[in-house]
Order: sequence, then structure tokens, then C-alpha cells
Amino acid sequence: MREAVPNSAGTFDYIIVGAGSAGCVLANRLTQDPSVSVLLLEAGGRDNNIWIHVPLGLTYIIGNPKTDWCYETEPEPHCNGRRIPIPRGKTLGGSSSINGMVYVRGQPRDYDVWRQLGNAGWSWDDVLPYFKKSEDYVHGADELHGAGGELRVEEARVNWEILDAFRDAAEQIGIPKTKDYNAGNYEGSAYFQVTQKRGVRWSTATAFLKPARNRPNLKVLTRAQTARVRIEGKRAAGVEFWQGDALHYAQARAEVILSAGAIGSPQILQASGIGPAALLRERGIGVQFDLPGVGENLQDHVQPRQLFRVRNTTTLNELANSMFGRVGMGLQYMLFRSGPLAIGPATLTLFTRTDPTQDTPNVQYHVIPATYPKLGEPPSPFPGITASACILRPTSRGYVRVKNSDTRANPSILYNYLATPEDQRVAVDCVKLTRRIMAAPAMARFAPEEFIPDPKAQSDDEILAAARDVAGTVYHPVGTCKMGQDPMAVVDERLRVRGIAGLRVVDASIMPNLVSGNTNAPTIMIGEKASDMIKADRRTGAAQIAA
Repeated sequence: MREAVPNSAGTFDYIIVGAGSAGCVLANRLTQDPSVSVLLLEAGGRDNNIWIHVPLGLTYIIGNPKTDWCYETEPEPHCNGRRIPIPRGKTLGGSSSINGMVYVRGQPRDYDVWRQLGNAGWSWDDVLPYFKKSEDYVHGADELHGAGGELRVEEARVNWEILDAFRDAAEQIGIPKTKDYNAGNYEGSAYFQVTQKRGVRWSTATAFLKPARNRPNLKVLTRAQTARVRIEGKRAAGVEFWQGDALHYAQARAEVILSAGAIGSPQILQASGIGPAALLRERGIGVQFDLPGVGENLQDHVQPRQLFRVRNTTTLNELANSMFGRVGMGLQYMLFRSGPLAIGPATLTLFTRTDPTQDTPNVQYHVIPATYPKLGEPPSPFPGITASACILRPTSRGYVRVKNSDTRANPSILYNYLATPEDQRVAVDCVKLTRRIMAAPAMARFAPEEFIPDPKAQSDDEILAAARDVAGTVYHPVGTCKMGQDPMAVVDERLRVRGIAGLRVVDASIMPNLVSGNTNAPTIMIGEKASDMIKADRRTGAAQIAA
């Protein structure tokens, strides 16, 4: 059977694959120069689903194949063989259109470690200006915040009695309250800052792509799934992509930029013949360049979920399970853009250390005024609170590997959660710490009763066994095209793919290590910084190949 002959889709200076958190930033910044032409390819559709823009509407778009890739892991060997769902955005805005909208930059030490690994220009002092450049902070500009940028950052427009009590309880056991965790010192509890504007989701499609859509030098194609990067010699010549059953080819004069995320970007590289040679040959893919790190080093924040029944208060459970409650939430949102619909489920955060040897917080809480025994199903029929602490600097590593050369088939994904003794120890400490907070005086009148995991799990071995049953993703996959100088590095410090000219990766996959917090804001920063590097290289005519 002969291969399909692609239809010509034209020639552009830059082709960006993926209109997500980084891709939309790139499309905006690169097309600011009217002499530069850009093609932006998005495998999903337009972001016109109303639930994308209503913050709590994410419960309708996660798990929806029209807006979510609906990935899942292989059976996780250290989580009792469970397959863990991995929601990733499949629409304009990518995961910024289906995430919890929380704005967390990561701790300054994270970026200083990146620099110490040999990535010049990626220290905290180097990246802070790019965070500020994008930001339109509700309280205005200062030394650590920006104003006037495209990305609106506001305070959460909701408060819950049970969450205020949780903050009080944490303070009673020594964890302080903080007003602005993004001010550099992450220790303490606070309501999340969110990427919203007056209660409406502010995705990168809204913030960055929409203002650029009418530029004549930008072409955006949706439902365009990349098949492979075409390599000629040792250079990326363009991109083959599917629209329906039709295969198309677009040529790139300057660069192909992969911004398909920590799962999509390594999958496309491998399908294009760039990756571990043995894997590619096993999958029947011709080897263009043996790059062993492509798809390896997968990391994510794993958290053991802890669910508690409470009394003497109202939580989202009762409102969501009641017609009157749903109507009330809807009216409050329509009239005032506030209330439960105005924020995603993760409302409160808390950064702390599980032991005094940690130089900065090593766990982060996502606290929700609701309990979902099974994700994707209705909440419990009684008042409840979920308080889950994730491991901020996991040492377990997984992978993303193609099953065949067709990118329309989901790849094999394994997180390898809780594989290392260190991660196991921190997971146990997280469960114990949550129980201490729940036992503090401020929580007493709510009479919290743990029901997931089993409260009978008390010894370290019992708690670890329970954690293996309930641990899950916080939706922060990174690292599969990591930046660095070592043999497993995929890109250099300018995000150029090693060994192939005219090819970069610009998304969360380039992170050598996970940041100690949520990943959307750092991915936007990566898009900002990469845009400047790409522009600089175009001006200077710098070589577009990494050693």
C-alpha cells in the first residue's frame, strides 16, 4: 500500500505545533514582526464550548474527548496496577483551557537548580522578567509582579467557611498564612491566585491568541493533527499533518517549533525518527537521529487524595447535588461573576515542609470544599472537604513512548509513581500531616471524619499501602524533552533539538526538573523566553543546530 501524498499547505517562516500554553504565546510574539509568517497547528477544535470559560465548568470538559486527549497511564507498578487518567487540553489554549486556572510560578530555587545543571540563562533572576512581562496582576506592578500584560491574574472570587478553618488549623500546627505566595517565599497557606478576568477563565487562547488572530501573517488551523516533522538531511524542513483523512504538508523556511506538551512533543519527535534508536527500530520507524532522552524523564506531582466528611457547614457537595443549589450558584455567577462557579475546584493552597531537613517547602496542598470518591462522578451526598498534599520534588521517573508511527494512536505513558523510597516516605508524611491539621482545634466543630483512604491505616506500611490505592496526578507532566548538557538532554539552553537544525521544543517537556508548584505559569514563561531567543537568533543568523 503506497503512502498518501500530502497536499501542499504552503510555506511559512515558522510552524508552531500546538496552540496551548506556550504555543499561543509564541504565535502572538513572533507575529509582532509583520515580515514574519507563522502557521499554528492545533489538533483540537476551537475554544467555543461555554464550559471552557466558566471556571467550574472544567468538570464538563475534562474527560470530554472533544476537549481532552483523555490519555491514561499503563498499569502503574507501584500503585497496585491502576491505570491513572491524564487529562490534557485538546482545544485552542491547550491545557490552559481545561485546567484549574491557578497561577503559581514555582519556587526561585527551582530555576537556580536548572541553571546549576548547565542551562545558562534560566536562573530565577533570568526568568522573573518573563513572568512579569506576561502578567496583568490585579493589585498592580511591583518588584515581583507585572501589570499590563496579556495574562490577567486575580484573587479567587469565593470564600468557604471550611477552608478558612483549614487555614486556621494549619496555623495552629505551625504553618503560617500568607497573602502572596508568588512573592518568592512560598511557605504558608493562601487562596489561589487565578488566571481569570472578572470570574471568566483567561486561557492563553483568550489572552495571547485572540489579540493576534486577525494579523495577516498568522494562519491558525484547528483539527490539524501533526503526523511528523519532515527531516531533510539534518534539518527540519516542515510538518506533515492530518485534517480528517487528508494529509497535508507545510514547509518551514526558518524553524519548526513543537509546543505539543510533555506527551505530544516527544511522541511527534519519535514518530519523526528522532529518539531512542532501539525503540524506533522496534516500532518500525526509520531513525533520523538517535536521541536517547526523547520521551524519558517523565515527572509529575503525585498526591495521595484524602477525603473527609464534615458537619455544621455547607460545602460544594450539597450545592452540586441540589437543584436549588445549582440554580443559586448559576444566578450568583450570572449576576456577579462570583461564587462556586467562579473558581475551579482547587481553591486553597498550602506550601510546607514535611521535615526540617528540607530547605524550602517540599509539599503543596490543593484543598477543595468537596469530595469526589471517584473522579468524574458526582460528589458525595454529604458535606465534605478534600485535602491532598502533592510531592513537589518527586524522584520517580517515567516515560512516553510511541506504540507505532501513527500519532493518532495514543502513546504508552508510565509515570512510575511512588517508585523510590524518598517518594514513598514523603507520601506517608503527607497523609500524617493532613491528619494533624484535621485534628487541630480550629477543625473541631466540623467533626472531620476521614473516609478515603481508610482511617484504619496507621502504621507507615499501612499508610503507604493506602497511598498506592488513592495516589493520582495533579496534571503536571514535564521533562520528556529535557533541557541540559548531559547525554539524556534533548534540547540545549536555547531549546534547540540536538542534532537537527531548525527544530525547537517550547513547552513543559523541556523542564529538566519539575518546578515546586503548578506548571501553567512556568510554561507561559517558557513561551515568552523562547520567543525572545527565536527573535534574537533570527536577527543574528545564529546557527539553528545544537551539538
